[in-house]
Amino acid sequence: MAKRTITYLTALLVVGVTLVPLLFTILGGFRTNAQINTSPAGWPHPWVLSNFTDVLSSAVFWRAMGNSAFIAVIATALAVAAGATAAFALSRYQFRGREGLYTLFTVGLLFPVTAAALPLYLLLRQLGLLEHALGVALPEAAFSLPITIVILRPFMHAIPGELEDAAAMDGAGRLGFFWRILLPLSRPALTTVAILAFVTSWNSYLLPLLVLSDPTDFTLPLGVAAFQTQYTQDTARILAYTAASMIPAIGFFVFAERRIVGGLTGSVKG
Repeated sequence: MAKRTITYLTALLVVGVTLVPLLFTILGGFRTNAQINTSPAGWPHPWVLSNFTDVLSSAVFWRAMGNSAFIAVIATALAVAAGATAAFALSRYQFRGREGLYTLFTVGLLFPVTAAALPLYLLLRQLGLLEHALGVALPEAAFSLPITIVILRPFMHAIPGELEDAAAMDGAGRLGFFWRILLPLSRPALTTVAILAFVTSWNSYLLPLLVLSDPTDFTLPLGVAAFQTQYTQDTARILAYTAASMIPAIGFFVFAERRIVGGLTGSVKG
């Protein structure tokens, strides 16, 4: 009974820490600056829609959203494609150093983006990828590879070898088995890693900050920072802009929650 109580209290604490700032941001966008100054944690009274209408009617906001979506789609496609092929090799092939290579990818989960900021900037400058969407998407895809491989490898490894033997008897080679059988059967895990890569890219701040300096190329996280600098005294409008930028990622994540859980469950079982 005591353990269950502690578990529930911990869950409530985590939910509170997660949801309270989110609710404060969203509700704050429906208030005026005077209401926020009078009662920072109060309820909107009356509800003000002008902050959100101003943000949603702004071409700057939609341009930043388009930039974020474009970069996130590229990063997700690259991470899933590269991660699927690497997981295929690490799960279905036997070669020297296989486990060491997989361990290296696992250790990559602990490697922070901040540690690679300076060398990554210098490399992108040499490649001429500064002020370019690929300069953001490529590193984001690379940093998504560890979690992608860690999830996909056990899922692919759990698929019976008899299926591969049957495919070989029907004339399918390794690539045919990978493309026609393994990828369709791995769809739950592929969906999971695609969602994680997309949301991670959408919320990324440091990599776009390193690569992009032209405001017309800003992603939503950079747009929020620039908007906050421009409207320092307009707290209500800043909260509305921040809430509007979060809603797509939150909605996408909530909508795909079951698919994420299903893919992770299959990977753990594998």
